Amino acid sequence: MNVLVFTSLFPNNVWPHHGVFIKERMTRVAAFPGMTFRVVAPVPYFPPLRLGSRWRFSQVRRRETIEGLDVVHPRYFMIPKVATRWHGSMMLRSLLPVVREIGRGFHFDVIDAHYVYPDGFAAVEIGRALGKPVVVSARGSDINVFREIASVRGLLERTLAGASALIAVSDSLANAMRDLGAESGRITVIPNGVDTRKFRPVPRDEARARTGLPPGRVILGVGHLIESKGFDRLLQAFRALLNRGGHDDLRLVIVGEGVYRSELERMVGFLSLTGRVLLPGEIPHRELHLWYSAADLFCLFSRREGWPNVVLESMACGTPVLATPVGGVPEAIGTDSVGALADGDDAALAGAIEAALARRWDRDSITRYAAAHTWDHAAESVRGVLESVVTRGGAPA
Repeated sequence: MNVLVFTSLFPNNVWPHHGVFIKERMTRVAAFPGMTFRVVAPVPYFPPLRLGSRWRFSQVRRRETIEGLDVVHPRYFMIPKVATRWHGSMMLRSLLPVVREIGRGFHFDVIDAHYVYPDGFAAVEIGRALGKPVVVSARGSDINVFREIASVRGLLERTLAGASALIAVSDSLANAMRDLGAESGRITVIPNGVDTRKFRPVPRDEARARTGLPPGRVILGVGHLIESKGFDRLLQAFRALLNRGGHDDLRLVIVGEGVYRSELERMVGFLSLTGRVLLPGEIPHRELHLWYSAADLFCLFSRREGWPNVVLESMACGTPVLATPVGGVPEAIGTDSVGALADGDDAALAGAIEAALARRWDRDSITRYAAAHTWDHAAESVRGVLESVVTRGGAPA
């Protein structure tokens, strides 16, 4: 089977961690006998001029090989932050000729699209034009955010109705897709997995030494520094916890980069947390297991989520998780032996952190739980969906 992966969420030479969860899933599927993949990972056009941060789009290679996958990065026209209603159409018009040309040399059987809008929208319309079935995977914000935008909601509904099959990373996301009119029979829930070769436990003393963390207990947060990840809530809860007393040895480490960094730095100063909160920036994936292993507790106080990979990554390293019950988080945690859910104001979250820190966790048991949720399991299910679509010869509805 020849599969054309279509998504703007894919790693590249400039952003090697961009959409790594898609790469992890698709490299596992591509490893099955008889599966051949090509990846179309478009990036917005920007001239090679050092004007703001977007100039880095011009530095993305036009073609590269990533873990054995042939990846092309064609450009498409997009006006950032405005005209969201037209982003899907602009992507479609820019990339239909590209995909048609690729199809002349690579006779693909199905398009595997990730992120419902604008990527999934463009992929479904390209599939309609070329007579190819399209599988669309929803990831979280592509449904949870865009369905609240009146000018885009109808485009989501059109995409979900036009796809030959749909994949959701959680039951909660599948329900949101049904609310947009998607038929239950075309939705398959396939959660993200975890690579237990990359994310593995390391003795805490060794992990502390290799990360350079100071002595004492550590709370860890990992993710893109954006408003929806709730790192501001974590800072405020941490301040409330320290105000209770008895936690002089406790530190908070937030790993990641993003547009919210300056705001978080401002909050650290405002809340008098300088020296108690560390912001080490983005850490390479190959080193993240050390930070998880060094922590006593992992916290994720997101405002919305699809299926956050960081939950299973932490568990794979034996570190318990405390998280807000949004999106697929309750499904990922699954049992109170590996983590806990918490919500509410600063005091409530502080109390939940205190209780989790005081609890004796079986870190070996947590690691075993994560080991049952690998990318290989997810890949088996994805292959089944792709084969089903191709076997029945389904073109976009």
